[in-house]
Amino acid sequence: MSTSADTRIAPATGSAEPAANSELVKGLGLTSATTLVMGSMIGSGIFIVSAEIAREVNSPGLLIMAWAVTGFMTIVGALSYGELAAMMPKAGGQYVYLRESLGPLWGFLYGWTLFLVIQTGTVAAVGVAFGKFLGHFFPSVSATNWIWHIAKVPEWHITSQITLGGMDVGLNRQNLAGIVVVIFLSVLNVFGIRLGAAVQNVFTIAKVSALAGLVLLGIFVGRNPKAIAANFTDFWRLGALHSAGGADAGVLLGPFVGVLTILAVAQVGTLFSADAWNNVTFTAGEVKNPRRNLPLSLAMGTGVVIALYIAANFIYLGVLPFTGDPHGATVFARGIQYATSDRVGTAVMQEMFGSRGAALMAVAIMISTFGCCNGLILSGARVYYAMAKDGLFFKSTGALHSKYHTPKNALIVQGIWTCILCLSGTYNDLLNYVIFAVLVFYILTIAGLFILRYKQPQAERPYRAVGYPVLPAVYIVMALFIDIVLLRYKPQYTWPGLIIVLLGIPVYLIWSRRTAAAQAA
Repeated sequence: MSTSADTRIAPATGSAEPAANSELVKGLGLTSATTLVMGSMIGSGIFIVSAEIAREVNSPGLLIMAWAVTGFMTIVGALSYGELAAMMPKAGGQYVYLRESLGPLWGFLYGWTLFLVIQTGTVAAVGVAFGKFLGHFFPSVSATNWIWHIAKVPEWHITSQITLGGMDVGLNRQNLAGIVVVIFLSVLNVFGIRLGAAVQNVFTIAKVSALAGLVLLGIFVGRNPKAIAANFTDFWRLGALHSAGGADAGVLLGPFVGVLTILAVAQVGTLFSADAWNNVTFTAGEVKNPRRNLPLSLAMGTGVVIALYIAANFIYLGVLPFTGDPHGATVFARGIQYATSDRVGTAVMQEMFGSRGAALMAVAIMISTFGCCNGLILSGARVYYAMAKDGLFFKSTGALHSKYHTPKNALIVQGIWTCILCLSGTYNDLLNYVIFAVLVFYILTIAGLFILRYKQPQAERPYRAVGYPVLPAVYIVMALFIDIVLLRYKPQYTWPGLIIVLLGIPVYLIWSRRTAAAQAA
């Protein structure tokens, strides 16, 4: 990596495009880029995680506040990334921003974690979620219907609070459905960015319409006076301070800090549900007029999705009681906190329309997960392509299809590893483990915005981050606070994620030395 950061940035900020990007087809307009943002964000989380968050915060007001905090951070993050995206419209997105601002090691660590767990693990989890809801119509599609049970991995206790393992590994009907989805979409995306974008547009419009439909039905059809009275009479109850470790914060640091602590703990679910908004930056080399369309797509896409997320949670509170009985005989009796299998969205539709409503929601979630997988598969491969161009990933993944100009080998490698994760029960745990690491990389990337402003004040910036330097600085402070709280209250999610990141350091040293030796030869 002998080329300096300054010389690498120059082509992206001047009139000419880098040679690598000229190989890619610019097939994404503003509409496709925006649907990629929204489609990558909306998966299954919005329909599920509110149950766990409700049990953590034990307050309707704090449930909404948890989503509002994530919404604020997501939109501020997107507005900050808009400047970097317009400044460096290259394939690889966040990997490139970290490489240019902090150095190649940090870019590699992000790409390493993205490939190992973040992107592939998310695709695996969302793909298997597709199979889970397919089982609503075909009961034989089940996690207990084994085709090939390989092993039961025993639990491994790292500490009294951190446990790995304890899962079944093998092929069952449910994860087979996920594997089929992954293979189909990986192959489909080989046949051109325009085809992948067209599929993304159709499914994103469908699932955004489904989520908006849930909101409208909740407003005009599903309003339940009993639920509204139960949830909004004492909207800001602070029972959370006496649960989930919040008592220590409440007693020792005061109620205000206690509330902030509980909200920080709850961000695991909301951040996961709103994550992947940055994926559009991975495809920057294929976006038309990227200096305009990337910032616009980030702002519009995140704004629409966050508004729908918060509205959906108000609908949940308007249809079902917040608290409930885990052994309740009816959907209403179980409430939001104890919705069956945490499927709050399904429970709300079932309360409004009975079994037909549950079936409609299952279809909506299948559409949502399918479209989400497509967006993640399409965009993730571009990062490994960019890393290969820098000599920091398998060389073959830097090759493009001779006819369709897509990173076919990167799509294949990503698909193979994703299918392996589908066979394992670990991917859900791994997603939780890397939430801490994901937030670290967001912090570092936005810190890079400050670094580049200082190091290259004269560089062309077609778009400048709204609210700079205040809003980006607020984001960094909030994200740091959340990470610190997660280190204290959810070590089972933080330390393994940190270990995954750190394992990338020796891998980087080996890979970079081999690349340097090959270049010298």
